[in-house]
Amino acid sequence: MTALILPFARRSEPGEPKHPADVEEDPTVERTRPDPPASGVHVDGWGRDSIFVERITTLANMRWHVTLGGVDRLPSRAGALIVVNVRTYSLAPVFTALALCEATGRPVRFVGRPDTAPAGALLRRLGGLLDHPEEVRNALRAKELVVIGTGRELHPQRVGRIDHRLIGAAVQERVRVHPAAATSSPFSRHARVEIGTEINAGRSRRGPLAELELADAARKRIRSLLEEMGGWHSGPLFDWLSMSGMGGD
Repeated sequence: MTALILPFARRSEPGEPKHPADVEEDPTVERTRPDPPASGVHVDGWGRDSIFVERITTLANMRWHVTLGGVDRLPSRAGALIVVNVRTYSLAPVFTALALCEATGRPVRFVGRPDTAPAGALLRRLGGLLDHPEEVRNALRAKELVVIGTGRELHPQRVGRIDHRLIGAAVQERVRVHPAAATSSPFSRHARVEIGTEINAGRSRRGPLAELELADAARKRIRSLLEEMGGWHSGPLFDWLSMSGMGGD
C-alpha cells in the first residue's frame, strides 16, 4: 500500500524508567512465537503469507493512498496493540495493518477474521487473527504488532465500543496500547491514519477493571484524534462499493 509517513520524534523525560515493552528480550526465556519460516518459505507460523500480502497490497494501492502519522511512537521491535476506529464497511483495520507493515517493515496482524472458509483462510494469509483474547495475547507475547478495531459506526466523528477483553490481553502481557484515528474519503484514494501516544491508564492494575478503564481511555483518545484531524470525512457506502464486493471489517 502506498503510504506517506509523517515523521514524529519520540521523547522521554530524563530519568524516566523504560517501558517493559522496550526492554531487550532475555534469550533464556522461552517465548511462544511460532518458528520463523525456513529459507524459501513465505508462510509464517501464524499462517501469514508474505507473497500474498504483497499482492493484496498492490491491489489495495488502487483504492487507498494512506498518509501515516505517529509511526515513530510505536516500538521498533516489541509488541504493541493499536486500537483504530471503524466506519461501517471502511476496512480500517485492514488498510491500517497494510500501511503499517510497509512503514515499519514488520508483519502487522489485524483482528477480526472469521473462523470459517473461505474468508477465514484468505484473511489468515493476509495476517488476520481470530477475535479471541487468547489469540491476541499469544501474538502480543510473541512481540507482534496487532491492530484491533472499535465497534462500527456510521458517523465519521463517533467512536464505537472497544472489546475490553482484547485490551485485557495487552494488560496481561504488559505491552503498549496505542489509539489510532483512521479516516478515508469516498471521492478519492486519500486516507489517513494517525497513531497516538501510548495510553498509561491502568498500567499498574490487573483484571477487568483495568481493562475497562483502558478501553474507555482509548475510546476518548481516538475521539480526540479525530477532532484534531478535522476536515477528513469517511463515506462507508462509497468505500463499500469501491471494494468490489469485499465485506466489512
